[in-house]
Amino acid sequence: MLPRYLIAAVTAGLVSTSVAQAQDTYVAGVEASFPPWAYVEEGEFKGIAIDAMRAIAEDQGLDVEFRDMPWPSLVPALAQGRIDLLVTGLNVTPERAEVLDFSIPWWENDDEILVASDSGKNMIDVLCCGATIGAQGGATQYQWLEENLVNRDGVDVTLRGYEDYVVAIEDMLTGRTDAVVTSTDTAEEFISNGRPVTIVGTIQQNQPQALAVQKGDPNELLASLNRGILNIYASGQWEEIVHEYSPQASIRAIPTAMPGYVDSYQEPIPGYSE
Repeated sequence: MLPRYLIAAVTAGLVSTSVAQAQDTYVAGVEASFPPWAYVEEGEFKGIAIDAMRAIAEDQGLDVEFRDMPWPSLVPALAQGRIDLLVTGLNVTPERAEVLDFSIPWWENDDEILVASDSGKNMIDVLCCGATIGAQGGATQYQWLEENLVNRDGVDVTLRGYEDYVVAIEDMLTGRTDAVVTSTDTAEEFISNGRPVTIVGTIQQNQPQALAVQKGDPNELLASLNRGILNIYASGQWEEIVHEYSPQASIRAIPTAMPGYVDSYQEPIPGYSE
């Protein structure tokens, strides 16, 4: 079997024949070990973000390829123009807004603290007192832990970064770490798939998530992305996609909260308020 990071450039579904020849192929970066949003199964990209992007591409007549990349490399790759958009469970943050432009948010998420089910540990045990916590390097969870625990005087916590959450969970279950912090969706996915892990607390709530393009939108993709997001939401296709991968998920109205620090949320918003 090919290594996961060699499984790339998979075309995102149907393209309108009336416009396909006039369109470039846009490269969408994903981190494909992030269920239920993006993962690889039998050589095929799957997940909420993957299927939603395919639906948006069909709706807007875009030709899109997915490229699997390590999470820490995704934002720099987009900022430098090595990919055209970022399609995964990407939280909107002030730091990212300085180097990227975001689509309208299509989701909000919390961050959960996971422990091994047989560990007997609680939230207090794993946020102090010599505990080792795992999170994905470059993710907002890692940043929060670094700023609020590791860099605080008197808090004895070690933070360990991982390329993906599959390895992070395995390390926790074998005793190399005491806890893992990840999004609610990913935590619930591990639990539903039978991993012996338990949620013991929440640290961040209601974080908006969106697609992203290069700062300044040089490929003029934002309007198409925003229109596509609104159309698949209005048609019910978004709900179908979400519930295929996360049957118990609550469907939030789109757009979710749009922070004022994001340049692409200033009026007029392409494809939304034009």
